[in-house]
Amino acid sequence: MATAAETWVRGGPRDIGAPAPDYLDAALRPFRDELEDLKPQDVALIDTHTHLGLDIDGRSMDLPTLLAILDEAGVERACTFPLHDPDREPAYRVPNDRVLQWASESGGRLTPFCRLDPAETPREEGERALAKGAQGIKLHPRAQHSDNFDNPGIDAIFTLAEDAQVPLLIHMGRGMPPLAEDLLAVAHRHPGATLILAHAATHDMARITRGMEGHPGCFYDTAVFSGQDVMDLYARTPPERVVFGSDPPYGRPFAGLYLALRAARAVSLAPALTQGLAGRTVAGILRGDPHPIPTQPLAPRERTTTTTLARVYGVCAMVTGTAFTGSAAIGAEMLEMGIAACKDPDPVPGTGETLERLGSALTVVQRLFRSEETVWHGLGLMHLCLSLAATA
Repeated sequence: MATAAETWVRGGPRDIGAPAPDYLDAALRPFRDELEDLKPQDVALIDTHTHLGLDIDGRSMDLPTLLAILDEAGVERACTFPLHDPDREPAYRVPNDRVLQWASESGGRLTPFCRLDPAETPREEGERALAKGAQGIKLHPRAQHSDNFDNPGIDAIFTLAEDAQVPLLIHMGRGMPPLAEDLLAVAHRHPGATLILAHAATHDMARITRGMEGHPGCFYDTAVFSGQDVMDLYARTPPERVVFGSDPPYGRPFAGLYLALRAARAVSLAPALTQGLAGRTVAGILRGDPHPIPTQPLAPRERTTTTTLARVYGVCAMVTGTAFTGSAAIGAEMLEMGIAACKDPDPVPGTGETLERLGSALTVVQRLFRSEETVWHGLGLMHLCLSLAATA
């Protein structure tokens, strides 16, 4: 009998599975070596935010590829849920069943979440999927075109998460309408629900983190591209509430884990808290353990950096946006400014090695951006450069 992966007829993932050029390995080696040093001891690494299947935007992720990129980062386990699948009607039933099947074939490495649509019998589909083995719920208001959280379908999903005592992971990144006030209202109507706000709640981080201070079970994953977002998160919410996520196929566990652990070191996160970030907190959530008692935000709201590092970060952020919108060749040209800035003949003491490393890596990013076949690899390396510059 064919496995679910073998019967997935739409083909492999776009871009993320493309062969990497030989010269990329040398550029990644310093980041790999540093990541091994950053990893906490005595904890199984868990990626809180991954996908399987196909999305209407053309992205896809199959089981072998997801397991391979988890291996690339040394990540033992992951929570996973469907993409915004063309076969989602009715109620994500077909994608949910696919993810449940793939998770069953993963050797215990993948924990399946069901995806629910507030407009299509969410309680019924959620109960069906949970009975079949789902251990959490995914809600994506942007994909479902939910312009507010004040509707019966949303309340039904929160009620189910609360009743079933399973985590509810909610997209809170780009592309969202103003939802912060509605989100806070429904969350506080359901204080027994365990929430994981994806993408560090960058949709409206300041108001959400302030409004969630009194909620006993609100967590934030680090599935973002900007290291500055994670540094700001640590300045606004207790470190016990932060968990690692990477968002494949849009992100990659290697780069996502590097960002999460670089930021943790930058704010002097204690070893036990770093273990929580890297996997122990999510493992406890999935087991139904009591949530860790929150303390206070660790990071200061004000940080200092050098003018050169700020310039390099600014160029990298600008070029990343250009590449994401399909103009990687223009981004490659713009990178000259960042590469030149890294060649500072009089660097601030303590930054020369970082600038040299950034300059070498950005030169490779520039080369990768000059070919459509390697743009995805260029974005992955750029993610690492942004994380290094933001946390240096």
